[in-house]
Amino acid sequence: MLYCPECETSFDIEDDEVDEGEVITCPECATEFEVVTINPIELKPVEEEYEEDEEEEETEDGDYS
Repeated sequence: MLYCPECETSFDIEDDEVDEGEVITCPECATEFEVVTINPIELKPVEEEYEEDEEEEETEDGDYS
């Protein structure tokens, strides 16, 4: 049995149902996780890409304060 690292809800996922690099979403808290390994299944939170884009835009404008 696999549990969400954020809210501890159980996932009904078997080792052969996912691949490394696949993104799964917790049905309870909607947090997205990337499958790091499949035997055993290990998850890591997916980092939000829009935060990185916003930081790049700020530096492109020349505003470093």
